[in-house]
Amino acid sequence: MAIDGKLLAKARNALEGKRKESAEKLERRIAEVYAKVPRIRELDMELRATMAELVGISLGMGDASQIDGIREKNTKIQKERKEALTAAGFAPNYLDEEYFCKKCSDTGHIDSKMCDCLMALYKEEQKSSLSSLLKLGDETFESFELSFYDDSSTPETGISPRKSMEVVYEICTQYAKNFGPKSMNLFFNGAPGLGKTFLSACIARVVADRGYSVVYDMAGAMFSKFEDAKFQKAENPGETRDEIKRYLECDLLIIDDLGTEMTTTFTISALYEIINTRLVTAKKTLVNSNMTIDEMRRRYSEQIMSRLEGEYQVLTFYGDDIRKKRNNLC
Repeated sequence: MAIDGKLLAKARNALEGKRKESAEKLERRIAEVYAKVPRIRELDMELRATMAELVGISLGMGDASQIDGIREKNTKIQKERKEALTAAGFAPNYLDEEYFCKKCSDTGHIDSKMCDCLMALYKEEQKSSLSSLLKLGDETFESFELSFYDDSSTPETGISPRKSMEVVYEICTQYAKNFGPKSMNLFFNGAPGLGKTFLSACIARVVADRGYSVVYDMAGAMFSKFEDAKFQKAENPGETRDEIKRYLECDLLIIDDLGTEMTTTFTISALYEIINTRLVTAKKTLVNSNMTIDEMRRRYSEQIMSRLEGEYQVLTFYGDDIRKKRNNLC
């Protein structure tokens, strides 16, 4: 399972923000207690002094025979401090440090493993990233409405668009539910407004919720970043290189609206690099296009099409534009 470095950095920043928030709350509680019970400030200073003595002895800068006496003194100070707190109406643990995550004490890791708290924040960043790009709202499998598709058989397939989409829907739900290293690549094609982006968003939501790294972008925007990197057009070259790395290394890459970009020798080369690199490294890709397979064969190279047709599960969307039907009901 690949971790998106850009989103992980944001998750760590979020955890650091929670750690700072907890520290600020503790500082306010300390100031409140010190103002009401000055003696507790004195006791805290004495506690720090005893700890400094113990540290000094451990470093060989003191008499080791004094350790027991210092520890006994420390215990008495803590007892007096707790009694002073409760006498002033505070809880005994009022000045204890509070953590967002008690398991890792807000470090984000337990031993060398990522803590659940950091993973949860990482998943939130995944959702936020996908929401801004896919405009996620009601795009869930539960809200996908098959009744918008015609139930009459078509001459092309001999079955109705609704029946065809029932199969597509089932494949997509199972794909998202069972996504992993052995999953297939998917290629959605069909006319605009038939639910390709909607089902892509559903898949992205579920796969991201399961902790996998998911990156979505329009084909044209992706190729522009490759062009910026190659011809050094970007204002921030490092950021552009990081974006390209995300395209190539994420667990699931969703390329939307392939075929709407201006097709040039360079864009064909960039598309081949993306598709081939991800196949070689066993990373999964979902491609959406409004073009038919024949139209794509005329536009893209044989190397690209052999991979799309041979290494991807092709799902063709049939029917009339369901967005118009939705709008008519609103």
